[in-house]
Amino acid sequence: MESYFLDWANLLLRWLHVITAIAWVGSSFYFVFLDSSLTPPVDEDLKRDGVSGELWAVHGGGFYHPVKFNVSPPRLPDHLHWFYWESYTTWLSGFALLTVSYLWNARIYLVNPASPDPMSTSMAIMSALAFLVVFWLLYDGICRVFGQGKKGDAVVGALVLVLVCIASFLACHIFPGQAAFLLMGAMLATSMSANVFFWIIPGQRKVVAALRAGGPVDPVHGKRAKQRSVHNTYFTLPVLFAMLSNHYGWLYNHAQNWLVLILMMFAGAAIRQFFVLRHGFKLGRNGHPWPYALVGVLVIIGVAAWLKPAAPARVASAATAPAAPSVPGYNEIHAVMEKACMVCHSAKTIAQKNVMLDTPDEVKSHAQQIYTQVVQLKKMPFGNPAGLTDAERDMFKRWYEGGAPTAP
Repeated sequence: MESYFLDWANLLLRWLHVITAIAWVGSSFYFVFLDSSLTPPVDEDLKRDGVSGELWAVHGGGFYHPVKFNVSPPRLPDHLHWFYWESYTTWLSGFALLTVSYLWNARIYLVNPASPDPMSTSMAIMSALAFLVVFWLLYDGICRVFGQGKKGDAVVGALVLVLVCIASFLACHIFPGQAAFLLMGAMLATSMSANVFFWIIPGQRKVVAALRAGGPVDPVHGKRAKQRSVHNTYFTLPVLFAMLSNHYGWLYNHAQNWLVLILMMFAGAAIRQFFVLRHGFKLGRNGHPWPYALVGVLVIIGVAAWLKPAAPARVASAATAPAAPSVPGYNEIHAVMEKACMVCHSAKTIAQKNVMLDTPDEVKSHAQQIYTQVVQLKKMPFGNPAGLTDAERDMFKRWYEGGAPTAP
């Protein structure tokens, strides 16, 4: 029954998380586009009011005319819309989903069974949470110390790249690949939301308070908020890749999965840079940003070529071919299934994912899934409570490659 309720919690939280993430990412993309597409105002009244840029747009049958004020408007309206609940709700729902899916089952998802000295469950949970907190502290420190001056952005970008590479290497060596990829996404997403909570919104509140009090507005608040907002837009595509990648075992199960993750996140950031600069190029503000898109695409193609499965070996001639390994019979396979699989996949238990393995025909119909989950991805049995050995996984491999026989 606990599994049933956890599945419902997972479904509803995932639904909420995706909805709010779409809203957050969409607003982030829109405002980056807006900043890049603003043109100097033409109207003299707008210029006198301190407008630094304007945009005319048409959407949904109506015309829109957003303007941006340099530092602050001459007066504040009664109703001012704030963009922060999209960020907060995305992070809160994501952390709740992380708790339900990974922290609740830390022994299964966060403890690497291949480690010679596996962590305890509590240590795995603390380590996972530490990734979220420590990365934010280091990233925030880099921005505070090196984020000033004309070259500040370039220095911060280089240092954050190094920090992400180190975190990726550590995560993939501490946690199983699936958890490592997800935690890297959660780590960057936590820093994105922390940027909103600790810098962007507080800075904006100080500006609003100064305007309402009739005092001068310090432009540093806007500059800091803009800096963190730009960082967030570059984090977006790497975060989305890390979150989606846990559906593809051939990514996170690779021997150099940390490098795969770094390269794909780098490609995402490069492609995002292309879109950021593209709007300014249309207005003649910079050169065409196509090299960024090209670099991102080439990196993705290179990773795809690198991870391509090896071609099957040629069949040796009968005179030189080694003796073929024996193909286990159904009884041998099913005996292992009764120990390791039937607790979750039987009409007598819960038939998880509607997979039942009680009869030869049922086993035969799920042969491909069995091979993928047990042999290739090694994700099943879930958590491996029965201690399925490598020799037994090899037995499943020989059984499947031998035609998945149902004879004894």
